[in-house]
This record gives sequence, C-alpha cells and structure tokens, in this order.
Amino acid sequence: MTAKVIDGKAIAEQIRTEVTNEVSKRATAGLPRPGLATVLVGDNPGSQSYVRSKQKACKEAGIESFGHELPADVSQKELEGLVVSLSADPRVNGILVQLPLPAGLDEEGVLNAVALNKDVDGFHPVNIGRLAQKGREPLFIPCTPAGVMYMLNQELPSLEGVNAVVLGRSNIVGMPVALLLVRANATVTICHSRTKNLADVVRQADVLVAAVGRAEMVRGSWIKPGAVVIDVGINRVEDASRPRGYRLVGDVAYDEAVQVAGAITPVPGGVGPMTIAMLLRNTLRAAEIAD
Repeated sequence: MTAKVIDGKAIAEQIRTEVTNEVSKRATAGLPRPGLATVLVGDNPGSQSYVRSKQKACKEAGIESFGHELPADVSQKELEGLVVSLSADPRVNGILVQLPLPAGLDEEGVLNAVALNKDVDGFHPVNIGRLAQKGREPLFIPCTPAGVMYMLNQELPSLEGVNAVVLGRSNIVGMPVALLLVRANATVTICHSRTKNLADVVRQADVLVAAVGRAEMVRGSWIKPGAVVIDVGINRVEDASRPRGYRLVGDVAYDEAVQVAGAITPVPGGVGPMTIAMLLRNTLRAAEIAD
C-alpha cells in the first residue's frame, strides 16, 4: 500500500487564485486593495525568509504589503507602539507579527496590541479564547491550523467521531489544531514529550497531525494503516550531497510512513504553502469586514 500524497502546493495555489480574483473584483468595484503589515523583530534567518515569502505572495495576489523591521533590542514600548499605530492605520487590514519574538519581549503584550479585526494571524488572546469556547466564533483562525483543517476536509468527508492525535502542543500549531478538531467533533488526544507509550498512542490515530519539531521522530511503525497524516514539521538535516549542505524533512519519517498511511503530506510542499494561502485569505476577509 502506498499513501496518496496530499499536494499542498496545488491546493494552496487554488486558494491563492481565488483570493487574487476577489482582490481584482474589489479594485474593479472601486474598493481599496487589502493591506497587510508585517512586523519582523531581529535577524533570525528563518523569520526573515518567512516574511519575504509572505510579502511576495501579497504582491502576486494584488494585496498591499507594508514591511516593518526592528532590531532585536527594540523596547517593548516601541514595539507595542508600532503595532498600535498599525491598528489605527486605515490602509492596513491585517497585522502579522512574526513569531517567535526575541528573548526579553512580552509576546502576549504585543499580540494584545493588535486590533482584533486586524488579527489575521489569529493569535490575539480573544480570538484564541473564542476558538476554545463552544458557541463562540473567532474572527480569524491561525493560518497553519486553518491550512491543516482545509486539507483534512479535502481528504475526509467528515471528521466526526474519528480518533485524531495531535503530536505537539505549541500555541502556534498544536493547541489551535486540537481545538479545531474538537469543533469538528473528532475525538482528540494531544501528545507531547511526557506522553507515556507515545508510539502506541499515535498508532490509534485515524488522523495524525505531527507538529513537534523533531526530525523524522514518527516512524512508519507508529502509523495506523490507512491513517491520514499531516506533517507540519520543517527540520534541517545535514546532507553533504545537497548544494546547501542540508535537506528539509518533516516530523514523520516520510519514506516509511508513505508505505502505511492512507494519505500523507510531503515536506516540503505540504502544509507550508497552505500557511501563506490562508494568510492571504484572512487578509482579504479583514478587508471585507472593514468595508
């Protein structure tokens, strides 16, 4: 048995095309183009790369992009002041503060400064709080978890009653994904470094979302035959045969898992493209809310 490969690039391209078309319709109707402000603190190469790719995607979709770069030693007051001013700027529909922030900065304080109706990353405490409560709807869902759910909904007609295991409990991916799966009426288990008999727990999963940040931690023997595996991890592994001296792998040992799973996302080319696509969609939605 060889798993179906879930092509995140192709799915994301469909979403980006839809967003581009809607932005074009707005321009034709005389409405302002959506605007996204990015805030990058420090010189982390990974964060710099992520922000550049998001700005490039905005340009391709016809979305205005406003980039702000601050040094790692910026004060909390200055950073929050910038976010407050962007929240008041009518040209800006969405604000993305690239996480994680450098040590010494209060992440929650910065996220609290983002206007709720411009929280296109979905990390404002109120949006996360609404996500966690029955009968409440967040204005925005965090982009990577939203992308994960979009792919799952493409693969499974219903998540109701399925056993879903989320490996990882970060605020950025693990916890929001678990909350979204609960909302979809799945039976959810959250695993982490202190989970006993981890492989046995993962082996019960009809749906596995791996977001732990450890290269190829999940072996093929951990996968339930026919399970849908969403690999969020992006890890560098040294490889002298590659021009850059490394290759990218996920949290799942892909070559093993693809022989067991029913469907699986590759790394790269799986969840990554979906994150940016959902950011563009959230920014468009923010512009529509502002109309």
